Amino acid sequence: MVRRGFMLSTKTNVKKIKLDYQQKIPNQLVTAIIVLDKNLTIQYANPATEALLVKSFNKLYGKPLKNLFLNEPIKQERLTQLLISGQEFSDSDVTLELYINHLITVELMASSVEFDAMPHILLELKQIDQQKNISAEAFQHQQWESARELIRGLAHEIKNPLGGLRGAAQLLSKELSQEQQEYTMMIIEQADRLTNLVDRLLGPNQLPKMTKLNIHSVLEKIYQVVRFGNEKNINFIRDYDPSIPDVVFDDDKLQQALLNIVNNAIQVIETGGQITLKTRAATNQTINGKRIKLCAKICIIDNGPGIPENLKDTLFYPMVSGRANGTGLGLSISQTLIHQHNGKLSCSSEPGHTEFEILLPIIDKATK
Repeated sequence: MVRRGFMLSTKTNVKKIKLDYQQKIPNQLVTAIIVLDKNLTIQYANPATEALLVKSFNKLYGKPLKNLFLNEPIKQERLTQLLISGQEFSDSDVTLELYINHLITVELMASSVEFDAMPHILLELKQIDQQKNISAEAFQHQQWESARELIRGLAHEIKNPLGGLRGAAQLLSKELSQEQQEYTMMIIEQADRLTNLVDRLLGPNQLPKMTKLNIHSVLEKIYQVVRFGNEKNINFIRDYDPSIPDVVFDDDKLQQALLNIVNNAIQVIETGGQITLKTRAATNQTINGKRIKLCAKICIIDNGPGIPENLKDTLFYPMVSGRANGTGLGLSISQTLIHQHNGKLSCSSEPGHTEFEILLPIIDKATK
């Protein structure tokens, strides 16, 4: 009799433990969980959902799911069919527009569950924006490196015959009359022009001379340069974070990288436009697959027309330009210079807001 009572007590304890965990675990999950009733209104949302949607459970409870988003990420017909058939579905790339211009991407799984003998829908949402960005950055970096290698190979193949062509023209000019030398001079000038273009395609070939400096010293130099001769009457805004520690960089090379970006902005924005030079400290950033504890973030923002969609994926490739008279070398050189600093250059753009972001690691001697 005692043993039977002990067994009943043990079963009761196990059942209670199981129930406790079942009640607590949803609140500990990093995956967002939403429970919908048959009318597709929200009956439950865990804390991860509150964080993802930036809304408390009080504001979510009883609200129709379709009212949460500006877009329609999940067709109502699919959810209704799920209630009828019980057949779960998933989607690996769903965009949620929480409010204007604020989009997040999630993996979604929808399944049928039962509460109080009534059919409900369980939605599981996992945000994947960071993973997508890291994958896209890794792919773009690989493509950029491949393009650079191809151009290096082509550049050397071009420079060799150009040198021979120029030398032959110089020798030939000695045998010709003064009038005929005009043609050999034209050959030499064009050979020199092509050689100069090839050298620019190859990009900076000197290693940076790194010094620990205040990042704002470079931005101030750029500001002083561009505010003179400001023919378009552009409004330059400086929004600096004075708390950023000194950063190790090459003053001349970083100045060139940032000036290329600012000059591009000046060329595309309308008269009376605005360019902002902004700095912030950024923590736990990923640069070329490495997690960096602390970075200096430099943002160059303009209110111009934005970058054409067909150029966004190849923006930092050599010879890619959105202007008829552009060489397409400025941003490519900037990318190379930032990489020499073990940093990252990225861009986001839409009409009225183009933002170039530069991340430079801040070295902490205590963690070296």
